[in-house]
Amino acid sequence: QVRMVESGGGGVQAGGSLRLSCAASGFIFRIKTMGWFRQTPGKERDIVASIQRSSDNTYYADSVKGRFTISRDNAKNTVYLQMNSLKPEDTAVYYCAASEASIATMKIDYDYWGQGTQVTVSS
Repeated sequence: QVRMVESGGGGVQAGGSLRLSCAASGFIFRIKTMGWFRQTPGKERDIVASIQRSSDNTYYADSVKGRFTISRDNAKNTVYLQMNSLKPEDTAVYYCAASEASIATMKIDYDYWGQGTQVTVSS
């Protein structure tokens, strides 16, 4: 099994920045891709960004391109999400996830999930 633990959420004013971290432990060798998702009440959990563990290939949702950056530190088994120029519509619970697939851009592609961390952006 793989355990994912997020940290770094909180409240910020519009235009501000936050950095989320997610540490993975357990059967790390199974992980090919790590990603961040977000979800608001009554809506689907949507992908924000993903990154492959063995390359620099990344994927971003159109809504965050140019504002968010995903990165990883394989030595620490940690993935980060740097969020800049935050908007009120970025308010959501953010989840990190890990996939055993090399290409993973949908929720169904992911095998392991963190517990989620709340991000609230006030106007």
